[in-house]
Amino acid sequence: MVGLLNGLDTGTIGPVTAMSSFAATFGALSSTMHGLVVSSVLLTTTLASLFGGAISDKIGRPRTIVIGACLFAIGAAIEASSVTLAMFIAGRCIAGLGQGTNFSTLVVYICEISPPSKRGPLASSVQLLICMGIMVGYFICYGTVNIASSLSWRLPLALQAGIATIGAAASAVWLPHSPRWLAHKGRREEASRVWDLLGVSAAEREKDLLENPEAVVAESNELAELPAVHTTALDTGFLARLRRNGEKSTSVFGREGRRQMVLGVFMMAMQQLSGIDGVLYYAPLLFRQAGISSAEASFLASGVSAILIFVSTIPAILLSDIWGRRASTLWGGVVICASMALIGSLYASDSVHAAEGAGRWVVIVTIYVQPRDGYQSWAGGE
Repeated sequence: MVGLLNGLDTGTIGPVTAMSSFAATFGALSSTMHGLVVSSVLLTTTLASLFGGAISDKIGRPRTIVIGACLFAIGAAIEASSVTLAMFIAGRCIAGLGQGTNFSTLVVYICEISPPSKRGPLASSVQLLICMGIMVGYFICYGTVNIASSLSWRLPLALQAGIATIGAAASAVWLPHSPRWLAHKGRREEASRVWDLLGVSAAEREKDLLENPEAVVAESNELAELPAVHTTALDTGFLARLRRNGEKSTSVFGREGRRQMVLGVFMMAMQQLSGIDGVLYYAPLLFRQAGISSAEASFLASGVSAILIFVSTIPAILLSDIWGRRASTLWGGVVICASMALIGSLYASDSVHAAEGAGRWVVIVTIYVQPRDGYQSWAGGE
């Protein structure tokens, strides 16, 4: 659900802001304001991701996911019902809080409830659902663009709110607590029952223990120290949890973990800075500038690019261990860099014209190649 919602937001915000009915409601947007509307969700996503881990450690992964889904639903509902641009941006900011809360929790939760043999594919399925959401989002907008009212842009956002609400309710009812979280809280009998509920065999539990001995020992030691160290109301509260998490976080800057931390941060930063999301957010506008003039045609072209992304992500997830993550990252980075340099140089030299010239066709082809290759390598193999 979390990946699907993220993909829906990515796949709808570009087409929504390109609709004539959106401009009729809020007026024509400058490039700066358009960028603010699109990226406002990312600002609060970043903020929420700083605290999502501490919240999930305190109240549990499922409850945190429910809170994130509710925030996203509220934000999407505000967007869908907006009558001013400020209200629309506020809705995106609230939705971003939900996204950040969920993404800082989801992969950890999946890893904690999965047997070791299935952990990789299940964690990678989030990326596949993001791509599916992008594809569905584009085609929802393609289906609503001809509605002769503001419903054309409100309906895709209202659907997001509805899906998030259903997801929050389903998560509250069916998602079990993580066995590792339960064990960390001293509720080991409950943890064992959850493992049984999930169908994880005793052999797989033992394998998980052998693969993560340091984490298990650290959790047991911390649990044993709690009665002696944390005795006041303040020490057992949320602020104390934030403080303890902060102390743990500083360990990644030590000699043993520094290189891994720098590499991980670098890879995630480059994935976001490589332009994949930028192309997806502005694909309808880029297609229009390249000569696909009607909104319906540009949305269809964007939807086709999303289909290619979704299809190419499947082998990337299934075969990443065979291809090798390092190799796919290297060749993917080369293709992404060349694609972005090509698009940028064509626009900088004023070589892209809607009516004539080869530049527009180069841009169209590159828009199909760059996100597809990005999700197949940098995003799909993460």
